[in-house]
Amino acid sequence: MPAVTDPFVLPLAAARDAATAGGKGASLGELARAGATAAPAFAVPPGFVVTAGAFAAAMEAVDPGGALRREVGSLPAADLAAIARAGAAFRERIAAAPLPAAVASAIESGYAALGAGAGADAGPGPDVAVRSSATMEDSAAASFAGLQDTYLGVAGAGPVLDHVRRCWASLYNDESVAYRRRLGMAERDAAMAVVVQRMVRPRAAGVMFTRSPVSGDRSVVAIEGTWGLGSALVAGDVTPDSFVISKITGEITSRRVSVKGRLHSFIPNGRGVTVTDAPADLRGRPCLTDEEIRALAAVAKAVEARYGVPQDIEWAVLGEPDAAAAERIVLLQSRPETVWAAKAAAPVAAPKPRPADHVLALFGKPL
Repeated sequence: MPAVTDPFVLPLAAARDAATAGGKGASLGELARAGATAAPAFAVPPGFVVTAGAFAAAMEAVDPGGALRREVGSLPAADLAAIARAGAAFRERIAAAPLPAAVASAIESGYAALGAGAGADAGPGPDVAVRSSATMEDSAAASFAGLQDTYLGVAGAGPVLDHVRRCWASLYNDESVAYRRRLGMAERDAAMAVVVQRMVRPRAAGVMFTRSPVSGDRSVVAIEGTWGLGSALVAGDVTPDSFVISKITGEITSRRVSVKGRLHSFIPNGRGVTVTDAPADLRGRPCLTDEEIRALAAVAKAVEARYGVPQDIEWAVLGEPDAAAAERIVLLQSRPETVWAAKAAAPVAAPKPRPADHVLALFGKPL
């Protein structure tokens, strides 16, 4: 693995702050450090982070005077046509610019270390996920989930370098720029780290919430999942199975098994991700056993305890049910839950000069 002191690349387990590793990278670093000591234990796929410093070095070549960034930062949030034009021009510049030599070398070294020990059959190199990790994402105040790009099943040093550039460029996707403009974020503070992780080949995958996304109930864990890769959920290709588990008793209090007609599968050795019709015998079957459901809920509780606030967690379950469920769970991301957190933070009513004014306001009679 790359040295912790490298300004452009650092091991995933050494990622600690969003300013360096982005929101996703910092969260995965926390999960990687916690996984072995948590009860129950959980795993995070190995990987490394291409730091925000590498992005800054690349921007020195792409936008040396900062003119493009100032242009983006001056755009009105409502002018979607101008945002689209500026974003497209910026993305094109980033995709076409060669990486600084020191940045490219650091990424190639980190990638080679991920493939160490794979043997002569490893082909062009290990299959990895290349995941955007913006420095302002995955906070309790803002969620950039889905606004920037992630690529699955990338193999070979050259393609990894190319997809890192694509992740950088996705910081200027129309939706991401528009969101930053609506929030009034300073464009000079926007930066992109990139997470590069070994691909996993899950039997089932999905998301789970440590409070009900429907009611906000913090006494339950809500799980959604499907066969194969969780990208089927992100793409909207399937209606997921859903389960609700009591944090107090461990009882599965609700279950809904959907017909899951599409399957996203990862095929190793550089063949990438395929999207096919799901086999007929899987479509109406639950993607998780009861043991797996309870094991996921237990992990969700451990992750929430680690962060201290409700979480939105991406998970995958590997292997077959004949092995212990807790040993087959890997976590792919955890971020603060934002919907109910925002509702809890909002005042119930506007402040009044006197307590009685709240009552009288209901009847429209000022004192």
